[in-house]
Amino acid sequence: MTSVTVDPGRCTAYGICVGIHPDVFAIPAGSPLAIVTRNVLTDDDLEDVQEAVRACPAQALTLVEG
Repeated sequence: MTSVTVDPGRCTAYGICVGIHPDVFAIPAGSPLAIVTRNVLTDDDLEDVQEAVRACPAQALTLVEG
């Protein structure tokens, strides 16, 4: 099982992750950071989430295996 986390100390809500995969990431109104909306990723999610991890300018996203 693979999941993704957002480091609240690094995230600055650029929103790139939301643009790449809005079914997994969101930025609630007024929030200073992105959140993960789904804890368990499917195989179909993985490629886009990996792209979001690479694209995050704040390096706030981490894939977690297991």
